[in-house]
Formats: sequence, structure tokens, C-alpha cells
Amino acid sequence: MSAQAEPSTGETGATIFGALHKNWGWILFLGILFLVLGFVGLGSLFALTLASAFVFGILIIVGGVAQFLQAFKCKGWKSVAFHVLIAILYVIGGVFVIQDPLAASVFLTWVLAAVLVGVGVLRIIMAFQMKSSGSWVVPLLGGIISVILGGIILAQWPLSGLFVIGLFVAVELIVSGWTYIFIAFAARKAPAAPA
Repeated sequence: MSAQAEPSTGETGATIFGALHKNWGWILFLGILFLVLGFVGLGSLFALTLASAFVFGILIIVGGVAQFLQAFKCKGWKSVAFHVLIAILYVIGGVFVIQDPLAASVFLTWVLAAVLVGVGVLRIIMAFQMKSSGSWVVPLLGGIISVILGGIILAQWPLSGLFVIGLFVAVELIVSGWTYIFIAFAARKAPAAPA
């Protein structure tokens, strides 16, 4: 029985990272690039917020056009008119976001803050429901943090709409950058995969 347990616990760096051991420099480069972009983003939160809203608008338009084109393949479907209407609303929404990314970012920030508060409240309720299991502290803390974060954003709204989305994108880039850097160094230290 002990021989059967070894393969599951005996994963080596070679089996985890595979060929990444040889190409760890590319992941390191990607991590450094994300890190630099994140810190640049922290220095220009307003511009990053507007750019994020603009890209979001383009994605909505692309999604709407794709849905509209796909509707022509839905002959005989009773809801095809609603499918087309949704596609048109996507395109209209995307055009609005592109024409006024500032207003869109302010609105999206309010929605984001409201979602954070709602998710936080639900996590707190879930934590108290789990109280008898003993594993309720982490969900409770997560819920409290979400409520506080959402509350801070709402308290500063609409001013927070000028920087919050950019801040979230910049922080995500920095976290991704550090993650890739640590993965790269772990892959470099791992033994080479067997041929």
C-alpha cells in the first residue's frame, strides 16, 4: 500500500514544471513586464480607468455583433427576436461606453461597490450559518473586508469612479507579476524533466 501512495506525493519539480525548467526566463520576463505595467498603472490611475472602460466598451460591441451574426443561424427559434434585441443593446451599451468612458467608469464603479457590499453581506450570513462547523472565521473576515471595501468606494463615489477600476487593474497586474516571477525562479531551481 505504501508503494501506491508514493506517486501522488512524490511529484518532483520536473513533473510540475515540465519544459518550463528550460524556458523559465520567458515567465520571468512576463512577470517583470506585468510588474512594471502595474506600477506604471498605479502612477496613472485615471488614465488606466478610462482605458479599461474603453476596452470594456469594445468587448461589449464585439460580443453584441457576434451575437447578432449568430442570430441568423437560429431560424425557427421562437426567441430569436429577443436574441437580436440583446445583441443590439450590447452594441448600444458598448458605443455609450466608448463615447463617454468617464461616465461609464463612474457607473461601473458604483456597480462594483454595490456588488462588493452585497457579496460581503452574503459571506457574513454564510459564516454565521457555518459557525457550528468551526470553519467560519475566514468567511466572516472575507465578508467584513468586502463590505468595508465596498463601503469605502461608495463613500467616495462618484470621485472613486475616477480611479477605482484603474487601481484594481494595477493591483492585479502587480500580483500577477510577482506570481510569475516566483513561478519562474521555482521552475529554474527544479530538476530538468526526463527526456
